[in-house]
Amino acid sequence: MNKTNITGVRDYFMDLQDRICLALENIDGQQRFSREVIEANNGGLSRPRALQDGAAIEKAAVQFTHSIGASLPAAATERNPQFAGKGFQATAISLIVHPLNPHVPTTHMNLRYFVVLTDPVSWYFGGGFDLTPFYPVLEDVKHWHQVAKDACDVHGNEIYPELKAACDDYFYLSHRQETRGVGGIFFDDWDRGGFDKSFDFVRSIGEAFLQAYTPILKKRMHQAWGEQQRNFQLIRRGRYAEFNLAIDRGTKYGLQSGRRIESVLASLPPLASWQYNFAPQPGSPEAQLGEYYLQPRDWLSL
Repeated sequence: MNKTNITGVRDYFMDLQDRICLALENIDGQQRFSREVIEANNGGLSRPRALQDGAAIEKAAVQFTHSIGASLPAAATERNPQFAGKGFQATAISLIVHPLNPHVPTTHMNLRYFVVLTDPVSWYFGGGFDLTPFYPVLEDVKHWHQVAKDACDVHGNEIYPELKAACDDYFYLSHRQETRGVGGIFFDDWDRGGFDKSFDFVRSIGEAFLQAYTPILKKRMHQAWGEQQRNFQLIRRGRYAEFNLAIDRGTKYGLQSGRRIESVLASLPPLASWQYNFAPQPGSPEAQLGEYYLQPRDWLSL
C-alpha cells in the first residue's frame, strides 16, 4: 500500500474539518463544536465533532475518520464485489448542518478515499454535497449549483452534468417519489486520470462547499419565521431521517463497520415529526416545495 497517498488525503481531510468547523462557529456566534480524538488499537483515528443548540445552527456534525480493517463492510462492496473479504484503509470527512431557521436549508457533504488490498492495490474516491431546503429560493438553488459546476469545470466541462444526475438519482426517496432536496453533485469509484488528478478533483469539491453554503446560511438565518414554518421544517426533517435510515449507504457502512454509534447517527436531526397523511394547503409555499423543487431540474437554465 502506498502510505503517502493515504497520509496526504488524511491530512487534507483533517485540515478541511478544522476549517469548516471554524467557519460554522464564526457564523453561529454562540456555540462551538465539541472536540474528541478517538484512537483505535490498529492505528485508526476518528475526530467526531458536534455543535448543538446554537443561535443559527440547531445541530451540526463534522466527522473525520481513518479506518483500517481486515474486510470491507457489505455496504462498501455492493457495487464492487471483487473487494469482498479484502483488507482496506479508508479516510473520510462527512458533515451535516441542521439550521434552526426553517428558511435555511439543511446541507450535507461527504468525501472519502478507499485503499483496498487487492493485487495490485486498488483505490478510489467518492463523495459530493447536496442541499435540502424547506422553503427554497431559486437564486439560492442556482448559486449552489453554480458553485458546484465551477468546481467541476476546472477538471472538465462534462463532469458537472454527470455528477448532478448521479446526485439526483442517489438522493431519491422512491417510496415518496421525490428527491431529498434540490441536489448537488455525487460521485463514487472515482480514479480518473490517476491519483494526483483524482485528488485534485476531490480537493476542488472540498474547497467549494463553504463557498456554496455559507452565503445562503448568512442570508437566510435572520429571516422571520413562526410556528407554521417550524412545523413544516420538522415534517421535512422526518423525510430526511427516512432517507438516512432506510437508503443511505454511508449510514449502513457505519453501522456495519462497528463505528461508534453516536458518530454514525450524528447526521440525524435533533427534532423531527411524522404527521399522518400530511398534505400542505394547495398554492402554499409548503406545497410549492413538492410540486416544483423536489423533482430533478436543470436549475442553471432557469
